[in-house]
Amino acid sequence: MTTPPALLIAGHGTRDDAGAEAFRDFVRELGRRHPELPVAGGFIELSPPPLGDAVSELVERGVRRFAAVPLMLVSAGHAKGDIPAALAREKERHPGISYTYGRPLGPHPDLLRVLERRLAEAVDPAWDPSEVTVLLVGRGSTDPDANAEVFKAARLLWEGRGYAGVETAFVSLAAPDVPSGLDRCARLGARRVVVLPYFLFTGILPDRVRQQTEEWAQAHPQTEVRSADVIGPEPELLDLVWERYEEAVKGDLRMNCDTCVYRIALPGFEDKVGLPQQPHFHPDDDGHHHHGHHHGHDHSHSHAH
Repeated sequence: MTTPPALLIAGHGTRDDAGAEAFRDFVRELGRRHPELPVAGGFIELSPPPLGDAVSELVERGVRRFAAVPLMLVSAGHAKGDIPAALAREKERHPGISYTYGRPLGPHPDLLRVLERRLAEAVDPAWDPSEVTVLLVGRGSTDPDANAEVFKAARLLWEGRGYAGVETAFVSLAAPDVPSGLDRCARLGARRVVVLPYFLFTGILPDRVRQQTEEWAQAHPQTEVRSADVIGPEPELLDLVWERYEEAVKGDLRMNCDTCVYRIALPGFEDKVGLPQQPHFHPDDDGHHHHGHHHGHDHSHSHAH
């Protein structure tokens, strides 16, 4: 019987120790769930272990083939460029290894169910959903396709659930920001708003969402505002990562390239078509210690089409 490829989980990284530990715990739990194959995980930036160390760990365990799954909700710069660049570097560093690359996690019905649960935990049970406006807050990106994915998740969350509306905002790099998103909800007549962070684990940016929400709520006492929790290491998330692993192993990958700035000329982004991918700097994250960061990599997308 052929040995199944190992599983490599690629995380974004955070300066928040609890958020980084949540990722590491999640990787350990995946390993416990799937003792039949080696499982390792690492970060692109900001937190240990770096992705290269995770690959080295697998190689030391005798792994020659693995499937890499980005533990990210949307396909932005990290999933499209940084992780492929890092994996290409590791292939040069460890001759003889081969890998397939999976796709990001959302929006997926299982994740939408978890988001619905987080909303239910945040609201008063007596509230009618038709009186509740949700503000879904994403990380934010300079990639319009990534930002559009958050809007898609918001629409899918609204469909069939009876909320008054699901609006969208971002905590960094993209408009509208959290206060502007809350202003919009108020202008639309919302009296009860739940701010729902579209984040997997706790961290600096989800904390910022909560802080900005509280500041806005204090300045607008006429609107009742609640903050929901992040998605967290739920069973649905563990199942979804495994689903993405199986897709990668079978080669059944579907990545969204119809609106990708590196393939299609979108207004204002025409200069990005065909650009090689380079690891990039996040101005909104607090501090960066890159671990021998990776070289640029052509954005061929050949790993995912």
